[in-house]
Amino acid sequence: MPGEGRFACWRMRCTGLGCLAALAVLCGALGDAPSRGIKCGGVLSAPSGNFSSPNFPGLYPYETECMWLIVVAEGSSVLLSFSHFELEYHDTCAYDYLQVYNGAAQDQGNLLGTFCGHSPPPPFSSAWHVMAVVFRSDRHVAKHGFAAAYKKDACGGQLTGLSGEITSPRYPESYPNDAECRWSIGGAGGPLTLVFADFQMEGGQGCGFDYVALFDGPTVAAPRLGRYCGSARPPRTISSSPHLLIIFKSDFNIGGRGFKAHFYSGECQEVFTTIKGNFSSPQYPNFYPNNLKCQWSIQLPPGYRVKIFFLDMELEGRSSLTGGCDYDHLSAFDGGTENGSLLGQWCGRESLAPVTSHSNRLLLVLHTDRNTAKRGFSISYVGVVPMNVSCTRTDFHIQIPVQALAQLERNRIYLGTPSCAAQVVGRNFKIHTRFDTCGTESQRRNNTSVIVSTLYIDFSVGDQEDIHQYEVQCEPKRKEASVTLIAGPDPSRLSQAENLVDAQQWEGEEIYAREIKSQDTSDIVFISICILAGLLMVIAVVGLVLL
Repeated sequence: MPGEGRFACWRMRCTGLGCLAALAVLCGALGDAPSRGIKCGGVLSAPSGNFSSPNFPGLYPYETECMWLIVVAEGSSVLLSFSHFELEYHDTCAYDYLQVYNGAAQDQGNLLGTFCGHSPPPPFSSAWHVMAVVFRSDRHVAKHGFAAAYKKDACGGQLTGLSGEITSPRYPESYPNDAECRWSIGGAGGPLTLVFADFQMEGGQGCGFDYVALFDGPTVAAPRLGRYCGSARPPRTISSSPHLLIIFKSDFNIGGRGFKAHFYSGECQEVFTTIKGNFSSPQYPNFYPNNLKCQWSIQLPPGYRVKIFFLDMELEGRSSLTGGCDYDHLSAFDGGTENGSLLGQWCGRESLAPVTSHSNRLLLVLHTDRNTAKRGFSISYVGVVPMNVSCTRTDFHIQIPVQALAQLERNRIYLGTPSCAAQVVGRNFKIHTRFDTCGTESQRRNNTSVIVSTLYIDFSVGDQEDIHQYEVQCEPKRKEASVTLIAGPDPSRLSQAENLVDAQQWEGEEIYAREIKSQDTSDIVFISICILAGLLMVIAVVGLVLL
C-alpha cells in the first residue's frame, strides 16, 4: 500500500508479547544500531519497568540514537512518566531531543511530542498497547539525559490528543466487581465533547452501586457534570475547559457489559450553523494525527440543503487487498448522524465532485488508524437556498420563502441584473419575468433549446463580497425548469456547476431567440389564438360552400 513503508507489518494480527517483539525487530521499529558501540534502546515487554539515556546520571554520549519500544498486553495501555529530564536546549529541539510516539515510531501521525531542555514531558497514556520513545543527540553539548518509568494500565489513565476512545475493563464482556478507574483527559485546546456509543451497567436509584461520574475539570473538586448507571446512554457531554475527569466504579456484585465512549477536542469536533464556511482536518496542511475519529456537523435552517466542495484531499490510500477505504477515510452522512444515509466515503488522493445533502443537516466523520498519516483535507460548504423555480413557454417564476433570507432586503435578490429584483408577496420573495429580459440567454444543450439566466443572492457585508449564484434553466417546449448552485463560498474556484455541459453549442441561437420573441406572453393567449384561427377557418369553409 502506498506510503506504508516499513510499518505495513503492524497491520498483521499478532497478540502475544513474543510475537509483537519479533514483529518489532522484523519491521525495523528499533531503528539503526547506535553509533560508537553504545548500547541503548530495545523492546520492553514487562508489565512495568524503567529506562534512561545512556550513562545516566552521567552525561550522555554524542551522536547517539536510541529507540525503546514498549509493548504490554493487548487491551491495556502504557502509562509513561519522567522523573528526570535534562537535554541540550533549542527553541525547536533541533539538536538533542526526545520523542514520544503513540504506537510505532517513524510515523508523524503517531507523534505525541518532541522535547528538549530542562522541562520534563508530561505523563502520557497510549491509545493502545504499544508506545515508542526515541532519543537522539548531536555532536555538541552533552547533558545528564533522562530517566523514565512505564507501567501497564488496564483501566484509566492520563489521555491526551484530539480524540480517543474509552472503554470499561473487559468491554464488551462483563466488567469486574470492585473496580475503580479514572480517566483524566487533557485536550489539545478548547472544550471536550464526550459521546457514549454503548452503555449497560447495574442500575439503582441514585446510581449508588455501579456508576460512571463525569467532572468538568481534572479532579473531583471540579463541578460534577453527571452520574450515570443502568442501560440508558448518557447524553452528549461538553466540558467548559480543556479538561474532563471520568470515574468508573463497580461494587461487589451484579455487573454489566460496561460502556464505550469517544472524546473529541478542539479542531476535531465542530458544529457549523452559518450559511457558508470552511474547515479542514486537524493540523492541515501538515500531517494529521493517527488514532482519530473527528466529526464536523453542518446544521442549517429547515428547507436548506448543504453542498460541500473538496478543495484539497490526501488521505492514506486504498487497501491493496480489498480496494476499499479500509484504513484512513472520510465519510459524509445525510441527516446529521452516522445513522443517516451514507452520501460517500473517500480516501487516497482524489479530485472529487461536490456533494449535496438531501436535508438541512450533514455530518462528516474522519477516521484514522494507527499509522501512515497524510496531509488531510480542506473543505468549503454553502447552504443551498430553498426555492421553487418554474416556467411557461415565455416566462420564469421564482419563489423563495422570506424566512430563509430574513436578513436580506429584496434588492439583494435579483435575476440577471439588479433591475430585476425580487418583490415581496406575502411570505415569499417572488421574481416573475419574461425570457427576453433580465439577462436571459437562449442556448442549445444536448441538442435541446433552453433558456438560461443567473439568480444572484447577495450576502455581502461591508467590504466583504459574498454573492451566491444559481443557474436557472427552462426548456420551454416542455415547460420544465431547474436550478443549480454554480458559485458559493469561493466563486474563483467553484465557478462550475456540477451537471453543466462544458462545451455548449450556440448554433441556432439567433433563430431560436426570434422564435421566443414572437411567442405570446402566456399559454392562455397562445391557446386563444389557436381557437380563433380554427373558428376563422370554419367560417371560411362555410362561406365557400354557400357560394
